[in-house]
Amino acid sequence: MTRTIALITGASSGIGAAYARLLADDHDLVLVARRADRLADLAEELRAQGASVEVLPADLATHDGIAAVTDRLAAGDVRMLISNAGAGGYAPLTDVDPAEIDRLLTLNAVAPIQLVRAALPGMLAAGEGAVVTVASLLAFSAGSTLGGVGGADDAPARAPRRTLYVAAKTATLGFTRTLAGELADTPVRVQVVCPSIVATEWNGGVSRGNPRAMLPEDVASASLAGLRLGETVCVPGLEEQDSALDALLAAEAMVMAGGFRPAPAARYTDQ
Repeated sequence: MTRTIALITGASSGIGAAYARLLADDHDLVLVARRADRLADLAEELRAQGASVEVLPADLATHDGIAAVTDRLAAGDVRMLISNAGAGGYAPLTDVDPAEIDRLLTLNAVAPIQLVRAALPGMLAAGEGAVVTVASLLAFSAGSTLGGVGGADDAPARAPRRTLYVAAKTATLGFTRTLAGELADTPVRVQVVCPSIVATEWNGGVSRGNPRAMLPEDVASASLAGLRLGETVCVPGLEEQDSALDALLAAEAMVMAGGFRPAPAARYTDQ
């Protein structure tokens, strides 16, 4: 059986490590993260599963780190790219240092696009490939004050101060959906994954022990199942995904059709 190569960013723990463990039975792997020691430990574990594993330490919040990974992708042999590296940076915008704005947007929004751009030529030339980018359910939350829907015994959680994070993840969502249309007539599949709270070390590990948090293994498993189903958008916890996304598409179409006209709307002129 031919083993294809999957490159996974943010692979040293959490969702990235979960993807690596799920893929190791039939993929060789390139593992990318900042923590070389954690990558080395995971690589040893996955080699025991029969995978050939390459370790590539890189900080994707830096242009040097992005360059290191895009150079590896330029070799053209990677058939699955999983962009999972990210950081929260939850804070009111006025509390965020200007230099931190650049770092967070580079990591959460710029790096995934640069990596896809580097991976696509090899995938298209080979006639096969898949790109998975991990975003967040918060990509849909710009107009909401709630972090989730409360059950019978709990109050709805307020969404975090998340301006930069939502900006980046909404960009990733829009990028992937648009790219899917661009690649519709090719064999390359693309997917954006939008989990809610996940029980990982991410953001200081605050989600661990949260009863509303999904396990990283379940996020990765849902994503890979969704890829087989042909889903461009995967919301792991959403039961009625098709109808929800159909409603979103209908709303977008209404805005596009209604707004595409040469004159201002009546409310701007009837004053």
